[in-house]
This record gives sequence, C-alpha cells and structure tokens, in this order.
Amino acid sequence: MGKKTKMIFSFGAAGVTAWAATKVMVKPIQRERKKALAFTHPVVLAHRGGLTIAPEHTDAAFTKSAELGVHGFFIDIRLTKDEEIVVFSDEYVNRTTDLTGKVADFTFNELKKADAGYSYVDELGEFKYRGQGERVLTLREVLEKFPQLFFVLNLMDSPDTYEGSLMPSKLWRLLEELAAEERVVVTSSYDDQIDRFNLYAQNKLASGAGNDEVKKTYATFKSTFGHLLNPSADVFIVPEKIGVFPLASKSFIHFLNQRNIPVYFKHVNSEKSLIKLMAIGAAGFIVDNPIEAMKVVQQYSAE
Repeated sequence: MGKKTKMIFSFGAAGVTAWAATKVMVKPIQRERKKALAFTHPVVLAHRGGLTIAPEHTDAAFTKSAELGVHGFFIDIRLTKDEEIVVFSDEYVNRTTDLTGKVADFTFNELKKADAGYSYVDELGEFKYRGQGERVLTLREVLEKFPQLFFVLNLMDSPDTYEGSLMPSKLWRLLEELAAEERVVVTSSYDDQIDRFNLYAQNKLASGAGNDEVKKTYATFKSTFGHLLNPSADVFIVPEKIGVFPLASKSFIHFLNQRNIPVYFKHVNSEKSLIKLMAIGAAGFIVDNPIEAMKVVQQYSAE
C-alpha cells in the first residue's frame, strides 16, 4: 500500500470517527413548543374555510366549518392596493369573483363590491351562492369573528413584489393589536417571507417551514447527519410527498417529533389517507371537506 493510499484511509477513518463522536455527543435540538400548537390530538383545519362546502374564504364557508367543530382554518392572505390584508388565494381575482385583475390592483372597498360566490359550483352543478351577498373578507374580520379557533396564515404575495415586501410588518402589527399571537401559525412557500416576518415577531409565535426548509430537512433526514439539524420552524405543513420523496412516513414524522416539531399534512381528502396518516403520527390535517374529515378524526380519537 502506497503512502497516498494510506493517507486516504487515514482521512476516511478520521471522518468516520468525527461522525461517530457527534452522533454520541449531539442530541436532537428541540424547538420550544408554541402555545398555538399545544394540541393533544390530531387537528382538522378547513382549507380556505372549507372550499368544497361553500365558496372559499367566505363567511359562509367559515361559519359552516366552525359549526362542524373544526379546530381552525388554513387561509391564504394577500395585500390590497390600500394595504389591507384580505383572505384570498389567487393573484388574480377572476377565478372566484366577477371582477378581473390582480388583488394588489384593487382597494379593499373596491374588492368588497365583488361577488365572492360567483364561481362556486355545488355538487349538483348549480351556482347557488352567486348573487347571495358573499364578499371578500379582511383577515381582521375573520380573526375577530372566530376568536376561539386556530389559524394557519399562508403568505401568498412574493417577497419580490411591493405588496409582498410590506406584508410581514403589516401582519405582525395586526396580530399584535388583536393579541392573536398564541392562536396562529404564520407560514409561506417563500422562506424569505417567513424570515422577514420573524424579524418583527422575534420568534414570539409559531412559524411554518418554507419550501426550501422542507427540502433541506428531508435531505438531512436521509443523510447520516440528521442529528446535526438545527430547525428554524415550529411546524411542518406538507403534502404527503414532494415529487418522488415520501414525506408521509413514520420515520420522517418521528425525526421531526424528536425535535418537538409536529407535522400537519395538506390536501388530505380521503378517509383512507386520514386513517393512515393518523396511525403514523400526523398531528393535523388541512382538508377541503371538513364534513368527512371531522367524522373520521372524531371516530379515531374516540377509539
């Protein structure tokens, strides 16, 4: 064996020794559990208020879901031209209302005139909410109407836009004014938006993981250095898989639970998926149809 080969083996052995040392010495870094996430059983959050039972993000949807006993709502938020935070998903308003244009191009008073039930079609194919007075709501209105419920607030505006740059500070001031810090989670697909929000919130309330953090965490989990992960999110709100990577696994949920991070799964709309995910340790679900989801979760919790 030559000198060069001996050196390679020596460095390799040193690397393995260093890894083994960190494995023994480093315990998983735990997040402090925020009060908003202090549930002892799986929670059901109605997606956009419950978008299959009434027009999304409308008073009708929120009220119906609340009457079903949901634990809260997963809602999307955007900023209007006059810097009002409204509950609205799409950048363009024409998918759900009778107006055309971008949310950011309208003032809230202009949006209030839109028919928010315009495009909703029920199971019979009827537009039964069209012209029934459903309108765009502000985040303030929804938080004040349902003070007993839990909210996940999803920041939709890109941080590269004017409205996106203003959203973190506007949102923090509103939550602080309403003393809502202990019943909300703030999340976004944009990691930068979560980071910007935390510049104001200073980790005083729960935050979700952005797309980049989810991918980074999963890669770390699959590597041999998962024990070195230092998480920055309080909750992971994820689909069952990203591409070919299965996030709905007992080992991945356990990996996060060791760090005191619960896992909520979104787009879960079948009884089979709900039961499977609860069995492997899912802490919550974002569902389009809260009627069926509440039946399954209540039955499972009673067993």
